Amino acid sequence: MASVPSLASSVNQRVADALASALPEAGAADPLLRRSDRADFQANGILALAKKAKANPRELATTVVEAIPAGDGDDLIKDIEVSGPGFLNITVSDRAIIETLAARAGDDRLGVPYAEKPGITVVDYAQPNVAKEMHVGHLRSAVIGAAMVQILEFTGEKVVRRHHIGDWGTQFGMLIQYLIEHPHELDHKAADESVEVSGEEAMSNLNRLYKASRALFDSNEEFKTRARARVVDLQAGEKETLALWQRFVDESKIYFYSVFNKLDMDIQDPDVVGESGYNDMLVETCKLLEDSGVAVRSNGALCVFFDEYKGPDGNPTPLIVQKSDGGFGYAATDLSAIRDRVGNLNANTLIYVVDARQSLHFKMVFETARRAGWLNGDVEAVQLAFGTVLGKDGKPFKTREGETVRLVDLLNEAVERATAVVREKSEKIGLSEDEIVSNGQYVGIGAVKYADLSTSAGRDYKFDLDQMVSLTGDTSVYLQYAYARNRSILRKAGEARPVAHAELELAPAERALGLHIDQFGEVIADAAAEHAPHKVAAYLFQLATLYSTFFDQCPVLKADTAEQMENRLFLCDLTARTLTKGMSLLGIRTPERL
Repeated sequence: MASVPSLASSVNQRVADALASALPEAGAADPLLRRSDRADFQANGILALAKKAKANPRELATTVVEAIPAGDGDDLIKDIEVSGPGFLNITVSDRAIIETLAARAGDDRLGVPYAEKPGITVVDYAQPNVAKEMHVGHLRSAVIGAAMVQILEFTGEKVVRRHHIGDWGTQFGMLIQYLIEHPHELDHKAADESVEVSGEEAMSNLNRLYKASRALFDSNEEFKTRARARVVDLQAGEKETLALWQRFVDESKIYFYSVFNKLDMDIQDPDVVGESGYNDMLVETCKLLEDSGVAVRSNGALCVFFDEYKGPDGNPTPLIVQKSDGGFGYAATDLSAIRDRVGNLNANTLIYVVDARQSLHFKMVFETARRAGWLNGDVEAVQLAFGTVLGKDGKPFKTREGETVRLVDLLNEAVERATAVVREKSEKIGLSEDEIVSNGQYVGIGAVKYADLSTSAGRDYKFDLDQMVSLTGDTSVYLQYAYARNRSILRKAGEARPVAHAELELAPAERALGLHIDQFGEVIADAAAEHAPHKVAAYLFQLATLYSTFFDQCPVLKADTAEQMENRLFLCDLTARTLTKGMSLLGIRTPERL
C-alpha cells in the first residue's frame, strides 16, 4: 500500500509549485515549511529566495498567495496569509485533516514511508563481558541500540544486529587454569540437564570462580605462571583450552540472556559475535595496514598516528593496533570487524552504540579504516555515543556502599515499584493478579527504557525511579495510561464504530490532535536518518498530552451527534494505534487495561 502524503508534504508541494510559477528562475525551490503556533504551518523560504533573486520578499509572498487556491474552492488549504517581511501562515481545512488520516486508516504503517534507498546497516550494541556481571553501565547501549534496530527496520532498512561481547583476553588464562585445577566450579545444582539453569545461578558460579582465581593469581606465583602459559595455549587454539573457554562463554550467555529477557529484548545466538570472532583476521589486518603505510612501527608496536590527536605532552596520540610484545589491542579487533562488516556483510552503514568516553578511540579507528580504504564514500561509520547514568545526586550511579549498581537489581526494583503503583490503581478497574503482575513488568521495564530514550543519547541522565513510575510528567507510565484510557473508551462505545466524517467541523483540540497524528511518518523518518530515538519519545509524549486535552474538552461517548461520536472514536482509534506502534519501536509494551 502506497504511503499517503502527510499534510505538511501536500502543503509544501502546493507552495513549491506556486513559487516555481511566481519565480521561474529559482527552479525547484524549498518553501521551508514548519509547524507554527500562529497557524498550522509557516513557510519561511521566501525571504532567502527573494534575496537571491533581488526581489521584494513581501511582494513575492503576495504573488505566491495569489497563485494558491484557498477557501471554498480548495479542500487542502483553508486560509493563507502573508506575515511580517514575507512569511506565509497557512491553515489547512478540517476536511483535509480527516481525509488524510482516513486514507491511512487501513494502513498498519500509519503513514510511515519506506526509505527511498534502503541499505544494510550493522548496529553494534549490548556488549557485555564474558564471566563478568552486567551493571548499570550496560543499560544504555542495550536500550538505545534495540530502539534503533526497530526504527530502522520499520523504515525498510535491512539491519544486522551485532553484540560484540568481551570474550577474549589475558584474564581467560587465569579462569581456565583455575577451572582445570578445580573442575567442578561451574557445575550446576541440578544434575538433570533438562532442568533450565537460571541466570542468577550461572552468574553466581562465574562470580565465585572469578574471585577465587583472582585471589590465587595475586597470591601464588606458580599459579600465575601456569595461568600465563594458558593464555598462550588459548591464543594458539589448543583444543582443551578452547573447550574450557567455550564453557565460560556458554555459562555467561545463560546469564546475559536472562538479563536481556528482563529487559524484554530478544537476543539471538547468531547475532553474538564477540572479540574472538575476528581472531583469524588480526594478522592480516595488521599486515594490510603496515604494507599500505597506514600504520608504522614505533618502539616495536604497530601504530597509526594522527596530527589532530595529541596527548598532554603535545606529542601525537597513536592508535596502537599491535603491541610491542605481539599482542593485539582493541583497535585490531575493531578494524577487523569493520573489514568483515563491509566486505562480507556488505553494510552501507555501521552504527556503534558505545559510551561517549570511547569517542576518541572510535574516531581514530574510523579514520584508520578510511585511510586503508575499508570505509569509503559508499559506507558510513558512526558512533551513537551515549552519556552516563547518574544518581539523584548528579554523580555516577552507585550503591550506598559505593559499588557499581547491578543491572538485575536495578530492573527488579523498577518492576517492584511499578507493580506497587499498578496494584494501588487496580481496584478501580478490577485487574486480576495476573494482570497486575504482567502490567507491573510492562510498566517497570517501560519506565527504565523510556527514561533513557526520552533523553538525547549524548546527554547524561538521572536515574530516579520515583519519577520514572509517576503517572504524571514525561514518563512511559503517562503514555501507557493514555493508551489504556483510550482503549477503555473504545470498549465502552458498544456497537458504535470509529468512522471518519470529513464533513464535520473540528474543535480546536480535535484539530491539534489530528495534525500531530499526521506527523508520525516524518518523525520516524527523521529519527532513523539522525539515529535519534529520543525524537520518537518526544513525539509520543506530545501525542499523549494532546490526547489528554482532547479527552477533557471533546466528549466522545456523549458527543452531540452520532456522526460526531464516530469521528471522535476514529481519532481515538488512530491515536491508540499510533501510540502502541511508536512505543513498540522503543521496545515498550502498552497494556490494554491499566
